[in-house]
Order: sequence, then structure tokens, then C-alpha cells
Amino acid sequence: MHVVARLTDIPDPGALGVALPSGENVCLVRRGRDVSAFLDECPHSGMPLSEGEVIGTCELECAWHGARFDCATGAVRQGPAEEPLVRYEVRVDGEDVLVGGRLAAT
Repeated sequence: MHVVARLTDIPDPGALGVALPSGENVCLVRRGRDVSAFLDECPHSGMPLSEGEVIGTCELECAWHGARFDCATGAVRQGPAEEPLVRYEVRVDGEDVLVGGRLAAT
């Protein structure tokens, strides 16, 4: 796992785009001390999810076409996207946010 941000770097609630050492772009989503990590790419259009916002009961909304995803699981909550988000292993250690590899689809 790699430290990619400090907890205070991520708006609460909100999203932040970061790059992994592998070059993959990841969208961190924060709700209090809970942080999720997803591939920073909307499955509908490929646009960066980190430019969207966290709304309502913790949904990440894509800024381009309004697709919404569950902040914890990446499941689709509103189209036009039809596929869930690609998730990454994530851990908060003190104020450090660490991201590991991709998680298997559920």
C-alpha cells in the first residue's frame, strides 16, 4: 500500500483525485474518517469522477452526465452508467490515506 494523501487533503464530504505510483488515477471519496478509493474514471464516459461531488446519502455524482455511485461500494445508483466503479483497497492510518491494489468485483 502507498500513502497517496493526508485525510485533511480530502474535502469532508467530498472527492480528491490522486495518482498511484503505477500511474493509475484514483478518486478518493471521504465521509468523516471513512475513505473509499475508485478508479478515477466514470464507466459511462471515462470522465474523471474526482471532479464530481458527494451528495445526498453518500452518492458520488459524475460532473458530466449525472451518473451516481454508492460512496462505499461503487454500485450504480443512477444512470446513465450501467457498470459499478472499480474499487481499490484503502486504509486510513492516523492522518495518512493509503491505497493498495484493485479489489475483485462483487
